Amino acid sequence: MAIITLTTDFGEKDPFAGAVKGAIYSELETIRIVDISHSVSPFHITEAAYIIQNAYKNFPLGSIHIIGIDSELTPETNHIAVKLDGHFFICANNGIISLITRDIVPEEMVEINIHNKITTNFTVLDVFVKTACHIARGGTLGIIGKPISEIKPLTGIQPIVNKSQKQIIGNVIYVDNYGNVVSNITRKLFEEVGKGRPFKIEARRTAITKIYTTYSEAINFTIDRHKREEEGKKLAVFNSGGYIELAIYKSNPSTVGSAASLFGLDYRDAITINFED
Repeated sequence: MAIITLTTDFGEKDPFAGAVKGAIYSELETIRIVDISHSVSPFHITEAAYIIQNAYKNFPLGSIHIIGIDSELTPETNHIAVKLDGHFFICANNGIISLITRDIVPEEMVEINIHNKITTNFTVLDVFVKTACHIARGGTLGIIGKPISEIKPLTGIQPIVNKSQKQIIGNVIYVDNYGNVVSNITRKLFEEVGKGRPFKIEARRTAITKIYTTYSEAINFTIDRHKREEEGKKLAVFNSGGYIELAIYKSNPSTVGSAASLFGLDYRDAITINFED
């Protein structure tokens, strides 16, 4: 049985997410629907791209992912369906899945062309649902769209390496529920440029010289709990998505603060790594 996932900026208050699910069930009563997130910041393409990039691969091959972010059809933005890494993605052609296509070549891409058969002012509810259900029934992409060879890139989120290979200049691309700050610098890039050299991560007034593989690795559990540095400890980790993340151990944005609030960092702010010779 096929799975359809939903990633949107609809939130939990309004009827939109429920309406989309109802429309899917009206087409396919036995389908399975999974919410990845409805709490993406409004129209935040980069945030949504990061979420879907790090969620989709945990679903079975053949899963269908509806992405409802900034999805209105305009003269500048069409709608696409993409088969990629054994999964199907349905979204606006606004760069939202270019984080994935940067590393994985799509198997098939089409511009959806069924709009003249549907009267709609709610794209996700109508066009995206019809497309997803068509795929779930075993339909091919060629029936609901015309082949395309390129999609819009997500611009301005690639880190820069200087000519001397001594510095990587990245940016914040995501702030999670704990206030942890995710950079666009991958572990792969860090290791390729760093080549094991000592380094310093700098973000505003914060400087970090070590990267951990887990949050708890930063804590010395051999020291008595009342004496060791624990809650409030600043650290950097390679997160589960393979990106360098700045965090506060056991942070709580509503009480003790978080990396975002305590370091003064937000989306697109600079994070720099300097390597020693």
